[in-house]
Amino acid sequence: MRISRSSAVVAAVLVALAAAVPAVASPRIVGGERASIVEYPWTVYLTDATGFQFCGGTVVAATKVLTAAHCMADQRADNLRVVIGREDKQTTAGRSVTATSVWTSPNYRGDPTGGSDYAVITLSRSVNVPPLPLARDGSLYQPNAVATVLGWGRTSESGQVSQYLMKASVPLASDADCAKSYSEYRATAMVCAGYPQGGVDSCQGDSGGPLEMSGELVGITSFGEGCARAGYYGVYTRVASYYDDIEPELEG
Repeated sequence: MRISRSSAVVAAVLVALAAAVPAVASPRIVGGERASIVEYPWTVYLTDATGFQFCGGTVVAATKVLTAAHCMADQRADNLRVVIGREDKQTTAGRSVTATSVWTSPNYRGDPTGGSDYAVITLSRSVNVPPLPLARDGSLYQPNAVATVLGWGRTSESGQVSQYLMKASVPLASDADCAKSYSEYRATAMVCAGYPQGGVDSCQGDSGGPLEMSGELVGITSFGEGCARAGYYGVYTRVASYYDDIEPELEG
């Protein structure tokens, strides 16, 4: 089943399709290991006002968080919380910061497979977190270059969301290989990462979180066919392609 990697979206799909689909993807990084928030301080997760975690994000400026556009579907800024500096979700470490506004790509058409899957959250106050720079050099996206994906999503398609921040190393796939997995794939909008045999991948609940390489944000977790399935890579928003559109939204 091809689906975005937002646990909020998955929850709705599970209700609607439970009778028809024998196994549906669920939230957290598959085949990964625990990560330190000290090493990746710019990695955050998103909740609603009740504390339900549904996506991830990246601090990219003092008051700005970059996430996936599909994570912001039906989300109001006044119901949104960004949790910063909390590696273990069952602790009170770090802080939960409210949002004042959300800007979604004007070219996003309601489906991550259509591209432009990015949004910027403006926080109610500055956070003392070193931002992760946006990638702007398209030459970074070389097949087999190894990137790190992070999040609190599921560790298997049918598993539970992770209590802890997780990470996994995944090689970038070639455009040709990704196009074999996804007819919707567009190299100008997306990048794939993972292994052809599967086993390591982002999953539901990781949507909007970072794909980092060489100290830059190269991707935003977007969608995939299940999680860590053989023959299917994780698909990420290609940040460098949208640098000129995102950067102006980080000012102020």
